[in-house]
Amino acid sequence: MASLKSRVPPKIMEKDFLLTILCPDKKLYEGRIKSLIVPSELGYLGVLANHAPLITNLVPGKITIRNPSDEITVLHAHGKGFLEVFKNNVTLLVSAA
Repeated sequence: MASLKSRVPPKIMEKDFLLTILCPDKKLYEGRIKSLIVPSELGYLGVLANHAPLITNLVPGKITIRNPSDEITVLHAHGKGFLEVFKNNVTLLVSAA
């Protein structure tokens, strides 16, 4: 009899996630990324794939995006906003960037 361990496939963890950045008048960014660093009220917050669900306020500051090819894009949020993380989908709502 095969053990239970041999019958259950290992869970494959995703290494990237979908990021969407929205301003009131346009979509600034949409694509798969490897990591995200955003300015929150308590300091900078890092997000990786498989992050726990989260909703938080954002403050003006630097947004750092690392794509799956390890290229870095830096945006500047000039106003307040919100961040939502849910099931490897991350949405940033910013007033201006």
